Amino acid sequence: MKYAAPVTVEEAQHLLASDEEAQVFAGATDLIPQIRAGRKQPPLTVDLKRIPRLVNMRVEGNTWVIGAAVSAAQLSSNPDLAVDFPGMTEAAALIGSDQIQSRATLGGNLCNASPAADTVPAMIVNGAVGVIATSEGTRMVPVSDIAIGPGSTCLAPGEFLLELLVERPPLRTADAYLRFIPRTEMDIAVVGAAARVTLAEDGVVESSRIAIGAVAPTVLRVDEAEAALAGRVIDDDLLDEIATAASERGSPITDKRGTADFRRHVVGVLTKRVVAAAAQRAGGSQ
Repeated sequence: MKYAAPVTVEEAQHLLASDEEAQVFAGATDLIPQIRAGRKQPPLTVDLKRIPRLVNMRVEGNTWVIGAAVSAAQLSSNPDLAVDFPGMTEAAALIGSDQIQSRATLGGNLCNASPAADTVPAMIVNGAVGVIATSEGTRMVPVSDIAIGPGSTCLAPGEFLLELLVERPPLRTADAYLRFIPRTEMDIAVVGAAARVTLAEDGVVESSRIAIGAVAPTVLRVDEAEAALAGRVIDDDLLDEIATAASERGSPITDKRGTADFRRHVVGVLTKRVVAAAAQRAGGSQ
C-alpha cells in the first residue's frame, strides 16, 4: 500500500484520479482498524491532514467553516464553538479516547457513514452542509444526504469532503446531544439523539429539529416530533408525545449490543432528554 500526503487540494485530486481504488483518510481511526479486521487494503491512501484548508476552522460572516480534517479534540476544546453549538461539541468529545480524539475528524466521522456516528445527528439538527471537492470544482450537499447507507456515501470516486458549513444559531436557540453506550467511554452508540430548539420570548417553541442515530441504516429526522413541538410550550406531556414519535420512527435491529425493542425504548428516552436540554439552554440556562 502506497501512502501520500498532499499539501494542496489540487494535489490530492491528482493523486485520487491516478488510481480509482485510492482512498482518502483524515485521522485513519476507522480505516486502519477496518484493514486489520480484514477489509481489502487500498493500493494508495491519501492523507488529507497536511492540507491547510482541511485542518482549520473559522467564522466567515455568520457561518462556521470547519475543515473536514479538523480533529475531534480541536472541536471539543474550542470555547467559541461550544457557545454556538454545545451539542455538537459534546458529540465530538465522545469519540473514542483522548488519543483517538487527537486524530479522529469531523469529516471522517461523517464519511465513514456509520449509523451510530456521534457527530452526525448533531450536525444534521444544525443544518450543516458539506463542501465536496470534485473534478469540476466543488459541490454543496446537506450532511443529511451524504451517508446513504452503512459504509456508503453519495461521494463519487475521486471526490472528497473539504469543509463543513454551519450557520451560527439565531437568538434563543441551542442544541444538545446524548447517546447510550454499555460502557462509560470508548464505545459506539447503541442509540444516539440530537435536538435543536428555538424558543420565542414567552417560551413557545418556534422551531425544532430532532435527529436519531443507530436505529436505522442512516441517521433519521423525527418529523412527527418536530411537528408536535411547533407552537407549544414544553411540558411533561409533550415530552412523552415526542418520545413516542421517536420510538416509532426508527427500524432498529437486534444484535449483541441490544435488542430492537430496547433501542426503541432508549431512543424515546434520549429524545425527551435532548429536547429538554436544548430548550433549557435556549432559555438561557446551561
